[in-house]
Amino acid sequence: MQIKTLIVALAAAMSVNAYAQAPIVIKFSHVVATDTPKGQAAERFKALAEKATQGRVKVEVYPNSQLYKDKEELEALQLGAVQMLAPSLAKFGPLGAKEFEVFDLPYIFPTKQSLYSVTEGPIGKGLLKKLESKGITGLAYWDNGFKIMSANKALHTPADFKGLKMRIQSSKVLDAQMRALGANPQVLAFSEVYQALQTGVVDGTENPPSNMYTQKMHEVQKHVTMSNHGYLGYAVIVNKKFWDGLPGDIRASLEKAMQEATTYEKAIAQRDNDMAMDAIKKAGKTTIYTLNPKEQAEWRKALLPVHKQMEDRIGKDLIEAINKEAAKSK
Repeated sequence: MQIKTLIVALAAAMSVNAYAQAPIVIKFSHVVATDTPKGQAAERFKALAEKATQGRVKVEVYPNSQLYKDKEELEALQLGAVQMLAPSLAKFGPLGAKEFEVFDLPYIFPTKQSLYSVTEGPIGKGLLKKLESKGITGLAYWDNGFKIMSANKALHTPADFKGLKMRIQSSKVLDAQMRALGANPQVLAFSEVYQALQTGVVDGTENPPSNMYTQKMHEVQKHVTMSNHGYLGYAVIVNKKFWDGLPGDIRASLEKAMQEATTYEKAIAQRDNDMAMDAIKKAGKTTIYTLNPKEQAEWRKALLPVHKQMEDRIGKDLIEAINKEAAKSK
């Protein structure tokens, strides 16, 4: 009887020990391909995090909407079904953090340096703080560069957009942007865009080149305009309850891994967009057009009123603060 009791006690102790040694799993879900800047940075974070924590943390990366589509992923994070996401900044508007839609304003960042002076400074940190009331902790901003326009007709002037159905993310600013150009904005999940372009459900869209190329949109779009009219970036976020519940040393190691992954992501973002643009040119299926100074001025004239239009939604003070910060870095 004593031997049986001892065996049971030993088995229980071994079970508790095995449980104690089980790694903490971080499910990191995103909607783009693995070979995009965001996809590569997610894989880099996985490698860095697992090495830094000596296997105490396991990061499972799920790219290409394998787990959740655009509209579902934030809710999944808040419910704790996944622990980490890197959604585009436009996604926080529908969540109630409308201030993030400032990043969608056309022509608000004249250069990458002006962008980084915002995201890495007090303005960027203050915006991430606003997510805490939603049960979300913001860890970093990741970059995907400036957007180009594509469609099945040439887009040289705002008049060329008249009546076109243009896919956008769910953002009041992007909706206003397309309407300012005379287009009809259509909200679609990123994973549905290729098929919608292929079947004519929408006529065109906007993307950084890396997204356009990795999703093969260039195969179903006859024209691209190098407009650089807007910016697409991401915030890497975690479920706040999960993050706050981690042991302090683990959290510190993950923060360091995220800093290193962020530095890496910024380094590859422009390179990957340049490579994607070269690949789109070589594919020969898309005519690429660069706006001349006169046309660029016409686009700016059509789109800059969106800033004024969105003041009540985003906050006039925030828009002015970003314009002031951006002007320092020109």
